[in-house]
Amino acid sequence: MTVHLLTDSPVGPLRLTSDGTHLTGLYFAEHRHAPQDLGEQVDARVAPPVLLDAQEQLGDYFAGTRTDFDLPLQATGSVFQRRVWEQLASIPYGRTWSYGELARAIGQPGAARAVGLANGRNPISVVVPCHRVIATGGAITGYGGGVQRKQTLLDLERRVAGAALF
Repeated sequence: MTVHLLTDSPVGPLRLTSDGTHLTGLYFAEHRHAPQDLGEQVDARVAPPVLLDAQEQLGDYFAGTRTDFDLPLQATGSVFQRRVWEQLASIPYGRTWSYGELARAIGQPGAARAVGLANGRNPISVVVPCHRVIATGGAITGYGGGVQRKQTLLDLERRVAGAALF
């Protein structure tokens, strides 16, 4: 049974979903491809531990003290989508790749458009860092949670990663 926990963040409310064992989704309040039914909403007193862990790790991420996540994930999608989402995790914190680079990384250099579509369907935003994928020329393009949120996440990571260099 899927449940969800609503949590606050600097980019607005986030809805974290779980099957009881895994984090299965992270959706913004206005999320282009969020499912209609996120399951029963629970509060922290009865939420599965994975949701509380996700909430804590997201707090650390937004505070600039966490650059990667350590959560059990379970994303539902096609084989191709899951390959794209798995590859997203290899994009270094504070860096960006183009859709073409991501397509080459999964061994399908001509599939930049399909990679973009799969990227847009990522159900576990932020934790699976689809915000780190931009257009070849550097333009900040589509994001399930809106381009402004994508820019905010990239700015946060650049600021934290830049500070770590000094």
